[in-house]
Amino acid sequence: MAMNRAKVNSDVELKDRLVAINRVTKVTKGGRTFTFAAIVVVGDGKGVIGWGLGKAGEVTAAIQKGTDSAKKNLVKVPVLKGTVPHEAEARFSGAHVLLKPAAAGTGLKAGGAMRAVLESAGVTDVIAKSKGSSNPHNLVKATIAALSSMRDAYTIAGERGISMDKVFNG
Repeated sequence: MAMNRAKVNSDVELKDRLVAINRVTKVTKGGRTFTFAAIVVVGDGKGVIGWGLGKAGEVTAAIQKGTDSAKKNLVKVPVLKGTVPHEAEARFSGAHVLLKPAAAGTGLKAGGAMRAVLESAGVTDVIAKSKGSSNPHNLVKATIAALSSMRDAYTIAGERGISMDKVFNG
């Protein structure tokens, strides 16, 4: 899997999106202690995305920690005319995702955690299917893995040292 790390400049406008909040209860002799875990996805809508997990005693603090964590591990993914360049599958733990390119106007056919990741990346037309686990933690990681494994024609031409015409016509 080729991870294309992305650098963050101050001029890049990243939008954060909350995927899930989990309330965790710890029972002690003094009573119950509640903590919150928040999964956050950030993206610029042009192919740069990242995810983070924040844990804190309050929801707002957990979301802020998750956003800060997401900004630290950004990846660049190819988005061509609002869709993905080719079909891709990925697994992370029990989650298995399938992404297929779609014609313009199809819309984002994805649900839950996958939708949040794809919208943050700037994908507008795609058909996505989640097979296996619906755990948002694993779905986010599997979706980002599938997007990171994709390569566009320009990247392939550069790696092989051939022209763009040869990539398509052999």
